[in-house]
Amino acid sequence: MSNRPNHIAIIMDGNGRWAKERNMNRTAGHERGAEVVRTITSFCSIHPEIERLTLYAFSTENWKRPKLEVEFLMKLLEKYLKNEQKNYLEENVRFEPIGDLSIFSKSLRKVIDDLQSVTQGCNGLVQSLALNYGGRDEIVRAVNNLFPSTPITVEQLSNALDCKHDIDLLIRTGGDHRLSNFLLWQAAYAELFFTNTLWPEFTSVELESIIKKFKTVERRFGGLN
Repeated sequence: MSNRPNHIAIIMDGNGRWAKERNMNRTAGHERGAEVVRTITSFCSIHPEIERLTLYAFSTENWKRPKLEVEFLMKLLEKYLKNEQKNYLEENVRFEPIGDLSIFSKSLRKVIDDLQSVTQGCNGLVQSLALNYGGRDEIVRAVNNLFPSTPITVEQLSNALDCKHDIDLLIRTGGDHRLSNFLLWQAAYAELFFTNTLWPEFTSVELESIIKKFKTVERRFGGLN
């Protein structure tokens, strides 16, 4: 019996390097990356086995980037979410952001809340953008949300997290081999795939190839088959 890629998570890495290789501004790489988000989401929305797609869009550490780049990313995110509302509805995609959204501007939070509300009735693919997200930060917030209940069980902590669903397949583009503080709890038994392809060049064809390989992996979850 082959594995089902119910929940796919992707660390979208390589926008800046893609732009640099072409002597372009880093912002051009982010714009191209946003187009790929649209393409991959559309592909996953019609895939018969994919139920959830979680994309690492902006980490708690990304605030350390140059101010102008961060400002551009915030504007790009707001523009993307506004423009994509029609596509989410047409493709029956429910939007569920994860991360600490409290730090974002009022206008961006409103766009995020509006899209989540508008797509609440969609029952196809669930797409989560990890925004101001860090795995450690999520766990700390989850514990604080549970306090002072004791004792805290694994199940209680899991249900208090932003993302309550284990990852089946985690992909990182861009050539680096690390999790970068992404979904540390949920990726406990995920199958990890790393590709040298930079995110702006990542295609649904490569994703399908990875899924085919994933389906042949023997998943033991710490036990023996």
